[in-house]
Amino acid sequence: MKLPVNLSIARVHLLSRKKQTLVATLGVTFGIAMFIFMISFMTGVNNVISDILLSVTPDIHFYNDVKTDYRNSVSAQYFKEDSGKWIIVRHPRPRAILLNLKNSPGIIAGMRRTPGVAVVSPLISVQVLFNYGPVQLGVIADGVDIREEDRIFGLTGKMVNGRPGDLLTTANGILIGRKLAEKLNVGVGDLVTATASSGAQMRFRVAGIYEFGLGSVDEGKVYVSLQDLQQLLGKDRDYITDIRIKLKNNQQAHSLARLLARQYGYRADDWETTNASIKAGNRIRNTLTYVVSFTMLVVAGFGIYNIMNMVILGKMKDIAILKAQGFGRKDITTIFLSQSLVTGVAGGVAGLLLGFLLSYGLSTMPFPHDDFMLIKTYPVTFESRHYLLGAGFGLLTTLAAGWLPARRAAKVDPVAILRA
Repeated sequence: MKLPVNLSIARVHLLSRKKQTLVATLGVTFGIAMFIFMISFMTGVNNVISDILLSVTPDIHFYNDVKTDYRNSVSAQYFKEDSGKWIIVRHPRPRAILLNLKNSPGIIAGMRRTPGVAVVSPLISVQVLFNYGPVQLGVIADGVDIREEDRIFGLTGKMVNGRPGDLLTTANGILIGRKLAEKLNVGVGDLVTATASSGAQMRFRVAGIYEFGLGSVDEGKVYVSLQDLQQLLGKDRDYITDIRIKLKNNQQAHSLARLLARQYGYRADDWETTNASIKAGNRIRNTLTYVVSFTMLVVAGFGIYNIMNMVILGKMKDIAILKAQGFGRKDITTIFLSQSLVTGVAGGVAGLLLGFLLSYGLSTMPFPHDDFMLIKTYPVTFESRHYLLGAGFGLLTTLAAGWLPARRAAKVDPVAILRA
């Protein structure tokens, strides 16, 4: 197919300086490839971290936020009148305050009727001790309705041995993390003894072993039935300290948490507030990735700009001759701008392909074994928006890099050049 005259001249210029054209193309290629590779890998890392943390964080955590208050002392009971003297009380003790939620059955029933709420899981969360020889291991015991807890956190997919439902069919059953099971040297069917802060003890039989991939959970947390933990603490069946909530749309967690806190008078933390530091870390990593990647593309653009400037300086007489033959400023601009665009498009396509190959290669590499992580290969995401963004920014960079030299070439005075 015969090309228009302007594009034919541009092709001749590109083919006549193959090394310069290749260097400019490779600059765009590696810039876009590194952008795709870095953003795909960093997004994958952020997604893995978020998934692991959200797997142990409910959309809303509802609880009684007890605060120690020393302002009211026992002296007020005996010195009610102002005697004009200072009364000093040393080492005051706070009043004994119950940690449970008052009218918990009514609160749970009301939450289940709230629009947008998918699952409501009541629980008791306390610290207990497990004895293994001379060693005492302190862990958090969650007394739960295991069916509701499974719906929130997907416990079924995290079980190493047994099933969550085995907690219901095992007398005084308990589910423990894999790392804790290794420390206690126990397996399914073995007995463990839990000691509450009050000194009460209760023997539990291991009904299952789970693994979340987080050390704080796999080593420091156990699940028992709500009734068994109430029995260990010597509490009645209405004694509930926390409620975990799963929403149909977790983006509504912040507004719904504030609504529930105002409605029932207790504290409600949404998942974004609980994981604020994680979200900040993800945002920082994403920003760093974009800054570094865009910097590489800008550097590649400056490479094209310098090459185009050198070409124009070497083609001054050719430009003068073209203008003397009737080529206008628009024609000259088209000739040199098309060279830059061809370099950008070729480099962009090659960069997208190379970026995909690098990302795919990393996604197949085995991840170093870690007892607290469940991923088998390096986390990498493949999102079309990253490729579109890389291609678009790469094209804009090369367009801007070629536009200024092309305008300079269009302003060349042919008379002055030919007289020189």
